[in-house]
Amino acid sequence: MEIVADLRNVRKIYKMGDERIMALDDVNLTFEKGKIYCLLGTSGSGKSTLLNVMAGLEHPTSGSIRFKAGNIEKMSEKQLALFRQKYIGFVFQQYNLLPTLTALENVMLPLIFRKFGRAARRKKALEMLRSVGLNNRSRHKPSQLSGGQQQRVSIARAFVNSPEIVFCDEPTGNLDTKTTTEMMDLITGMARKFNQTLIIVTHNNELISYADKLIRIRDGKIDEAVDVVKEQELFLK
Repeated sequence: MEIVADLRNVRKIYKMGDERIMALDDVNLTFEKGKIYCLLGTSGSGKSTLLNVMAGLEHPTSGSIRFKAGNIEKMSEKQLALFRQKYIGFVFQQYNLLPTLTALENVMLPLIFRKFGRAARRKKALEMLRSVGLNNRSRHKPSQLSGGQQQRVSIARAFVNSPEIVFCDEPTGNLDTKTTTEMMDLITGMARKFNQTLIIVTHNNELISYADKLIRIRDGKIDEAVDVVKEQELFLK
């Protein structure tokens, strides 16, 4: 068992005037290499805040978040940027593609920061687009693609750097049922193929079946963390 992320006593408090809002309350979690996690919670439960502090997009108020690269709560902004470039991939609900770039250019973008040469970037990005079934759409801009196709580009971009962890923040929120199944099969299939850790942040109970482990979060606290097989057995009973 290889641990890729370890959270100890993580708290995140937001201040609004005299009010203190506890977004994360003493969170302790361990994430293993190659496993798929479903982080489930309603709106306002703290799941997106947890993703943000794990990705170094926000600083925890207290506690530690340790990756191979070290404790990210101690990193400078420059170190955090390098950490995300090397270790983290993102798939977003809103796709977050640059509208002026083609599908190929969007997928190539993360490789620039890893100092790949242009020919190497192009080759690797084309391979990723081919793996998500979009090699014939490489010259299309986001406005020329359907929602499902844009999400495929987003997935290719997330995996192109071979990151240790891929975060999926409500990855199917804008998709219909059929496309949701296609996208989840694609995302989880790629994660398992490359033995990457996948963390799916969602409020959709239907995505639980894709995970190895379910983590329920409520009011900033971990309500439970169980193997999905056990969760399904309990449901059937």
